[in-house]
Amino acid sequence: MKNPREHSDATLQVPLEVVGLVPAAGMAKRLQPFPCSKEVYPVGFALDEKSGLPRPKVAAQYLLEKYRAAGITKAFLVIKDGKWDIPNYFRDGDLVGLSLAYVVIAGSLGPPDTIDRAYPFLAQHRVAFGFPDILFGPDDAYARMIERQEDTGADVVLGLHLIEDPTVWDMVDCEEGGRVRDIVMKPASTNLSHGWCCAVWTPRFSTFLHDFLRADETKRNLGRLANTTNDSGGDLAVGVVLQAALKAGLVMQSVKFPGERSLDIGTPENLLKAVREFHQPH
Repeated sequence: MKNPREHSDATLQVPLEVVGLVPAAGMAKRLQPFPCSKEVYPVGFALDEKSGLPRPKVAAQYLLEKYRAAGITKAFLVIKDGKWDIPNYFRDGDLVGLSLAYVVIAGSLGPPDTIDRAYPFLAQHRVAFGFPDILFGPDDAYARMIERQEDTGADVVLGLHLIEDPTVWDMVDCEEGGRVRDIVMKPASTNLSHGWCCAVWTPRFSTFLHDFLRADETKRNLGRLANTTNDSGGDLAVGVVLQAALKAGLVMQSVKFPGERSLDIGTPENLLKAVREFHQPH
């Protein structure tokens, strides 16, 4: 039996289409000098369906394939002007079985600002969101988050993994049934064990994020909100917006993925781990 719906938004009585969203406007500061956009850096191999031979599998491909596994058919990649190797590689999306479109921007305050540039195309859809430089399991992660969103009517569903080092992650406090109580940004010490790296959300959160970035209070406090405590690069972090959404009363649910892990390959040491781990075709 399905759980009672937590949010009574009538627009969700008939589930809206889910589209993928990929923020790819960063400059890989932690990896510089780097030969290409990190989204298309080869991390492992995949067997070519036609030839049966191994071919390089780039970082963002893992995320896009998870979208496809959830039945998602289209995705938007928001890229910075100059990162042309991303559309040159993925093109229209045939490689990953998706229809891809690109939103090109000149610069960004951070991932929330990057995400918001696609708002005109996302306002009437549910969104499957992930970072292209974080590798995580399981393959059906988005299918499970979409199911939780439809069962509960939550505005946001976060995918949670057991985190080894909470000081570099956004940790999540949730109830036994999965409802999110709090998000703690990179705590120096904590009893929390799980952090988020992927999500599914409704138009209500897309609109909240859109309005949050434009609010006078956000502009006044931007120096406090966008700092190296919340984000290693000092950018505005998605977790900050999630915290504000919780405070504003948006309903958040979560799905834990036991036995799975998430790996941020945006650092040299973790990129090396990934290259070693995925050296065999997946």
